[in-house]
Amino acid sequence: MSLDRTLKLKGGLSGSRSVLSRAERIERLTNEGKFDPEKDNPLGLPKVKVRHSRAGTKSKKEAPTEEVAAEEGAEETTAEE
Repeated sequence: MSLDRTLKLKGGLSGSRSVLSRAERIERLTNEGKFDPEKDNPLGLPKVKVRHSRAGTKSKKEAPTEEVAAEEGAEETTAEE
């Protein structure tokens, strides 16, 4: 019996994962200095956050600088006169 095409995964683990294996968590914690393989128990490790990139998001526009705000204020005063 063949597998339905909707059930087939193409590159299932090639994307980013939100869960790390124990070996990956130990590696990250040792790099951060929070785990010592000789002293600490590998069971009951603390959680390790997985940072995902925020590609494709728009950045906020910069607030107008003081110079631009001062120029706008000067134009308003001349327009009122």
